[in-house]
Amino acid sequence: MRLNTTYKQILAISTPIMLGSAVQNVIAATDVVFLARLSKADLAAIGIVGVFYLIIAAVGFGFSKGGQIMIARRMGEGQVGEVGRTFYAMVYFELILAIFMFLFMQYGAAQFFSQFVDSPEILLKCLQYLNYRSYGVFFSYVGVAIVALYTGVARTNFIVIDTLILAVVNFILNWGLIFGKWGLPEMGIAGAGLASTIAEIVAFVLFVGYIFFDKKAVDYNLFKLPKVDYELIKQQQKIATPIVAQAVVGMGSWFFFFGLVENLGERESAITSMMRIVYLVLSIPCWGFASGVNTMVSNLIGQGRREEVMALIWKTAFLCLMVTFVISLPVVLFPQYSLYPFFGEVNLDLIQDSQYTLYVLFGILMLFAVGGVYFNGLAGTGATFYGLMIQTVCAVVYVLYISFAVKQLEVGLEWAWAAEIFYWMAILSLSYFYLKSNKWHKLEV
Repeated sequence: MRLNTTYKQILAISTPIMLGSAVQNVIAATDVVFLARLSKADLAAIGIVGVFYLIIAAVGFGFSKGGQIMIARRMGEGQVGEVGRTFYAMVYFELILAIFMFLFMQYGAAQFFSQFVDSPEILLKCLQYLNYRSYGVFFSYVGVAIVALYTGVARTNFIVIDTLILAVVNFILNWGLIFGKWGLPEMGIAGAGLASTIAEIVAFVLFVGYIFFDKKAVDYNLFKLPKVDYELIKQQQKIATPIVAQAVVGMGSWFFFFGLVENLGERESAITSMMRIVYLVLSIPCWGFASGVNTMVSNLIGQGRREEVMALIWKTAFLCLMVTFVISLPVVLFPQYSLYPFFGEVNLDLIQDSQYTLYVLFGILMLFAVGGVYFNGLAGTGATFYGLMIQTVCAVVYVLYISFAVKQLEVGLEWAWAAEIFYWMAILSLSYFYLKSNKWHKLEV
């Protein structure tokens, strides 16, 4: 498979990944849209527990990145038969990891959340949601391994179909289980957790069926179940562990942010929960282009075309910036029209109060669009440990700023959210200077 650096091929690869890599974003957004119609307490609760589950999902997604980068590199080298062995090494590890995460969510979540959440009502709602949501981790983790497989080989079309089906199933079941429609039990926030889990199971089954009918699956050796290859798993985790640590550090600092905002009051927490979903939805192109650049950079290096990497990253960043600008601007300028259908009349006052926070969010998205692509382009070179160092430093500064701004200065939401602007400015600058240094030319994957 020979990739090129044209805008057309960048779009062809990245556009389907925008949906596939945003599965959890879609689920989170759907949950919030429905729960916002119940109460501000439900909206505040899903804002906290939703970020928590995104961290859980990000761990599985991060570990799949190691396999994705390796699969793309093997495809660039023409070693198509190695794809299956690399894929199953991912699956074995993801299943073991899912067991540990499930046990933690079932038996350790209450103690964990009590350290961050002051309101007994919000705490109870968080645990009700997670009680059902935790079962989806098995299907989510194996599912991201399948997405990594098809992203690595740059055949991403079915990712779109599967994600759309997941979104539709989740939407229908949310309506039924949260409000008790069509003879289903009225479960409130617990129904949102159950609906999301069932939707992930449906999406997983469909993707497995697609593999069985995929004519190229034989070439990839997907029907030959290999023995556990500990060395290959170790090699993948050497690449992936820094990526996972980046995700945990980045999402963990975000979770910390939401915990602090919850202490400011239920209204502030509800507004922030709303902004989080707007952020997640509008950043879908950023995640799609960022994941696509992983594959394309690794594939180019596998072909021995390192000199084209910087041009590829810049073109991807430019496309990401343009797409993000076009979809974000109407939401920021006219929130009363763009957000009202999703959050309803009961939250109209929250939408009005969020106007200035939306201006800050627009600046965040513009920086994320470029910084996220450069940062993931760096990961595609195999320089994941350096990426971890970048993210750790930026996250530490982020947390310190948030703690000081919220606890000491008692600033408004706009200045609290401004931490994201400083964060992505630092990520972009450090990633760009490392890539320009060409130190990554000596790395082996």
